[in-house]
Amino acid sequence: MSESDFEQLLQALGAHEQSVTITNPATGKPSHLLPTFTATEVMAAAQSARVALPSWASLAIRERAEVLLRLHDLMIENQARLLDLLQFETGKSRSSAFEDFAGALNSARHYGKLAPKRLSMRRVRSGAPTMVTNFVDFPPVGLVGVITPWNYPLALTGLDVLPALVAGNAVLHKIDNQTALTALYLRKLAVDAGLPESAWTIVVGDGAEVGNAVTDAVDYVAFTGSTATGREVAKRAANRLIGFSLELGGKNPMIVLPKANLKKAAAIAVAGAVGNTGQLCVAIERVYVPLEQRELFLEQLSAAVGKLRIGRDANFSTDLGSLASANQLKRVTDMLADAVAKGARLIGGNALPETGPFFIEPAIVTDIPATANLDRNEVFGPVIQVYGYQSLAEAISLANDTEYGLNAAVVGPVREAMRVAKQLQAGSVNINEGFRASFASMDSPMGGVKHSGMGRRNGDYGLLRFTEPKAIGIARGLLKLPMRGADYERASRLLVLLSKILRRL
Repeated sequence: MSESDFEQLLQALGAHEQSVTITNPATGKPSHLLPTFTATEVMAAAQSARVALPSWASLAIRERAEVLLRLHDLMIENQARLLDLLQFETGKSRSSAFEDFAGALNSARHYGKLAPKRLSMRRVRSGAPTMVTNFVDFPPVGLVGVITPWNYPLALTGLDVLPALVAGNAVLHKIDNQTALTALYLRKLAVDAGLPESAWTIVVGDGAEVGNAVTDAVDYVAFTGSTATGREVAKRAANRLIGFSLELGGKNPMIVLPKANLKKAAAIAVAGAVGNTGQLCVAIERVYVPLEQRELFLEQLSAAVGKLRIGRDANFSTDLGSLASANQLKRVTDMLADAVAKGARLIGGNALPETGPFFIEPAIVTDIPATANLDRNEVFGPVIQVYGYQSLAEAISLANDTEYGLNAAVVGPVREAMRVAKQLQAGSVNINEGFRASFASMDSPMGGVKHSGMGRRNGDYGLLRFTEPKAIGIARGLLKLPMRGADYERASRLLVLLSKILRRL
């Protein structure tokens, strides 16, 4: 995209006194100035979004759904431009950019098709048959706040913003500064598809100031980010008695079963660990292998990593792109250095400054002491930790021995893997895959247990969280509801008889 294209996108943010310089991860050089919001300006943006809410919410559900389906088609028409923007802002490989793009594309199609059916008022069973008819309606919450990070600016936007919009809400969206252009371009396509401009308002700026202001201004907040920040969002939302959903950190395990093909298991572990250069919450970080097979598995793992292509080409010729920033590179290299200093064995993990300032080769780490920072803390980089186990019960115990519970994987014969999967404490478990098998299903719930979050996105779960289900009961049956003692006596006999009949049906 040209400089004038950037300027047109940034104009949607409006004029602001403050700005920050954004760096291109692939080169480490400044790319553009991003105007940023103050808390006061966020509140003004929220009021503007509320003005747009009544007319958008009053549209028929099918009309709102058609906007998403038109957006889906526009995304396909503009796929190359969206992928270029993703690579420009994040430094990710073309394949990782496509997965990001596909997440938003699938969301637009899924909710465009699902919403008219799931959001229409439906009749439900009555508690007093022949006396009352019952319905449930699904009005929107109101103004929804969405806070998304830099690692998947299209997919995460699609999974939260789009279902909130099709449910009839207005959205106040705080996107990370680093990936504002990608989100702004997706919003532009949504407006071209028929969305009122103020129905989706994007704000950027300081994470704490702008994020807190968003949470304080909305009727529901959907947050994706770190567990530490998620706790603060939850506290702030709870203080205001508004609903929230949180998708937080992970320390995701993979168990390689004794009868697994080690070469296949190594390939699955690598794909699950280094996708998006390891910068995704569902990435595999810990791999548990039968102790007697560990060294052979490490050989297979090293061979699989050695085949990876690392670079910054704007095509599908590379497997790994750059880390997103100097801070990300420092986080990963510091954790590796700490582990080695405490006795861990490291294969790879070298920085690649000749490729770009934030590039790093994947790292394989074993013999990791419990005192190492990466043993229990999320790395968020292309690092694979390998541990040995002596029994399957021990492997399951070790996999569950974490404060997190976002994603997990099991590799081996499906029947045995399914038995293990049911014992793992995670919001999703993938068998013979790292994360894509579950994550790619828009009908499957996506979210975490323990400190990995609250609530679910995707499917009915991801749509209905943005509604306030309303019960409607109509007293118009064949018989009237009882009003006085004698009426109650007759009605009680009838209702008990009905209950006996229903029990047997």
